[in-house]
Amino acid sequence: MSYTNELEDSLRACREIEKLLASGEINLETVQKKPEAAEKLDIIVSTDEEKDTFEAKIVEEEIVEEKIVEEGIEEKAESHPFLKSLLSILICLFTALLLALLITKFIAHHTSVEGSSMEHTLTDGDQIIVENISYYLHEPERFDVIVFPHGEGVNYIKRIIGLPKETVQIVDGYVYINGKPLSDPLSNEVIEDAGLASEEILLGENEYFVLGDNRNGSMDSRTAEIGTVKRHQIRGKAWFRFYPFSQFGSIK
Repeated sequence: MSYTNELEDSLRACREIEKLLASGEINLETVQKKPEAAEKLDIIVSTDEEKDTFEAKIVEEEIVEEKIVEEGIEEKAESHPFLKSLLSILICLFTALLLALLITKFIAHHTSVEGSSMEHTLTDGDQIIVENISYYLHEPERFDVIVFPHGEGVNYIKRIIGLPKETVQIVDGYVYINGKPLSDPLSNEVIEDAGLASEEILLGENEYFVLGDNRNGSMDSRTAEIGTVKRHQIRGKAWFRFYPFSQFGSIK
C-alpha cells in the first residue's frame, strides 16, 4: 500500500470518528475502556513532525515514479534509432520549407521573362530575381522595373513612368509628366499608340503608370486591361538576371 493510500485511509477513519463523537456513541470514557477505539484515534493524532515526515515520503515516492517514467521514455527512444533519425529529418525538412516560404514572400523570389515587351532590357527566357527588401525601406521610384500580378498565376514586368499624384499624358509620341516632357534615358522611341494616355491621366495617391521598354510592343498602363498599378499590387523590384550567363548581372 502506498503512502497516499494510507493517508486516505487515515482521513476516512478521522471522518468516521468525528461522526461517532458527534452522535454521542463514543466519548473519552469509551476510548479509555476500548483500546481498539484508541487505536483508531491514534491514527489521526500525530505530531507536526510526523506529518511532515509522512508528506516528505509521499513527495519522494512521486519523484521516484516520475524518474522511472522518464528513464523508460529515454530507453525507448534509444532502442529505436531509426525513429529518432526520421524525426530529426522531418524537423529539418519542415524548418527548410518554412524558411523558403518566408524568403520567397518577404525577401526575394525567382521569375521568368516571357515575351518581348521589355526588350532590350529583358528578353524572352531571361531568369531573374525579384527582391522585396527595397520597398520596405522606400516607395517605388521612377524607372524601377517592377513585377505585379495580372490574372491567375500571371505576373507582368514593366517600368514605372508615372508616380502617385502626377499627371501622365502621351503627346506626339512622347511622355509628359505634369505637363512637361519626360527625360527618359532608357528609350527615345516614338510611341505610336498613346492609348488611354492620349488624354491626361491623374494618378491616385497609391497609383503608378507603367510602360514596357519596347514601347510599341507592350501591353501596359495605356490599355484598359492593365491600367494603372496599385501600390499593394507591386510584388517587388526586378533586381538581378542570372540567366543567360552572357547577361549575368543587375537589372537597370
